[in-house]
Amino acid sequence: MDDKFILDGCDRILRDLLADDSIALTMDTRRADVPNWDSFAYVNFIVLVETEFGVKFRVAEVESFENVGAIVRRIQSMRAMR
Repeated sequence: MDDKFILDGCDRILRDLLADDSIALTMDTRRADVPNWDSFAYVNFIVLVETEFGVKFRVAEVESFENVGAIVRRIQSMRAMR
């Protein structure tokens, strides 16, 4: 599973969650860059990402993710540990 696969999955999840097909996430995308990606939607996004990729983030991790790339890299590292 490479970064692009994970990024594409995150993109699809957020598009579905926010009902906005114009969203195009990059590794540098921050929540503030996406209209309507508020804290409630972020929590829902994280739960859906955890389910999709079979991972479980710690609360401190969720609070520290600076951009989508940080989420993608953490998923990669967690899956590599298996």
